[in-house]
Amino acid sequence: MIGIIGAMEEEVSEIKDCLEPSTLSISEKAGMVFYSGTLLGQEVTVVRSGVGKVNSALCSQVLIDDFYVKALINTGIAGSLDRDIDIGDIVISKDVIHHDMDASIFGDPKGWVPRMDTLSFPADEELIKTAETASDIIGIRSFIGRVATGDQFVASKATKERIVSEFGAICTEMEGAGIGQAAYINRVPYVIIRAISDKADDSANMDYAEFESHAIANSVKLICKMMELI
Repeated sequence: MIGIIGAMEEEVSEIKDCLEPSTLSISEKAGMVFYSGTLLGQEVTVVRSGVGKVNSALCSQVLIDDFYVKALINTGIAGSLDRDIDIGDIVISKDVIHHDMDASIFGDPKGWVPRMDTLSFPADEELIKTAETASDIIGIRSFIGRVATGDQFVASKATKERIVSEFGAICTEMEGAGIGQAAYINRVPYVIIRAISDKADDSANMDYAEFESHAIANSVKLICKMMELI
């Protein structure tokens, strides 16, 4: 069983529609609705977690504890932090970090969750390779790098530059580190797949509204191709 998490309904609705009807079962836990069934030959559970790190971490733990998933895949959209990564391109996580975690007053580096044994949460190498191969097959540009997560929609050049300077991330979003941390603690492989919907700067509000649908479509295509390759 593979758990597929999206923060918003738009990010998972097409994936849910592709589940084989004869295999579909639906259950509700912790205020979330889980759709389990077969997707292109793979047993999956698809769920909308809601926005933010708390929701995504809670969702991940339910998938691990109650659905016994062997891997977690996060699908959705993100803001680019790299001028070479454009609208519609795909970012595949090498690792993920909390860009809004700051306990530096205690001597920890910014981004470090106090008393954790790692600054960032590495994604699974096999899932990274599968995502990269899938993007090559469907003809969508992809980039592998660090994903920066925070409970804020980044829409200013100053914030964007700070995140790049402090963490070296190539995109920013609002759920990945919750999923990555839950996966790390539970020793479950994971990967974050994000299609770029905006440039995470002063144009982000305009970009997001215009390009959201295109970015989501690219993310869904990649997830479906991954299911054929896993």
